[in-house]
Amino acid sequence: MNTLKLLHTADSISTWVGKTFAWLIVALMVMVMGEVFKRYALNAPTAWIFDASNMMYGTAFMMCGAYTLSQDGHVRGDFFYGSAKPRTQASLDFVLYILFFIPGVIALTWAGWTYAADAIAIREMTNSGDAIPLYPFKAIIPLTGIIVLMQGLAEIIRCVVCLKTGEWPARLKDANEIDVVEQQLSASVYVDEDAKRDAIERAKHIDEAAHQRGGHAMGENK
Repeated sequence: MNTLKLLHTADSISTWVGKTFAWLIVALMVMVMGEVFKRYALNAPTAWIFDASNMMYGTAFMMCGAYTLSQDGHVRGDFFYGSAKPRTQASLDFVLYILFFIPGVIALTWAGWTYAADAIAIREMTNSGDAIPLYPFKAIIPLTGIIVLMQGLAEIIRCVVCLKTGEWPARLKDANEIDVVEQQLSASVYVDEDAKRDAIERAKHIDEAAHQRGGHAMGENK
């Protein structure tokens, strides 16, 4: 139970960070719409808008990485992995995390820290006509590395638990997707009867919940 609480704490932190920085997409959309209006309606383009939009999107992309990892949402080659038993999946994940993920993220964090420190020391600015500060964006790089490293360690613990018990520990789910359940039923070669029944029940529950939300929304519109 303590291990599961620890995993869910890491999931909660990653989820909170991801959802918070996801609002940058809304801010980015508003900024771009305003720039389009200024450029074509007022003939008053902004010189720094391209740099600002790149920094905002890059920040959202980096800071949502740990959240995606906590939801097991990163793209993977699923031809063998998806049909493997949980212990086999955990073994593969454990080896790949230790050999590639952890060293890579540590290198990113270390290099990003040096990169950001240099930028902060000289108060680095962009090269656009109206320069804007660049060093806050570079400071996001080591921060991203720390958060992703935290979530990566949580995933390694998940692998160890699965290797011991033969089952993946429950994730702190943020959203349910019925198509994922259907893919698990149709694409997996190895699905025992208990897992199959559980997936069917979850699919029914998600479908019913979706219908209830749809009916409630229609009632409010009326």
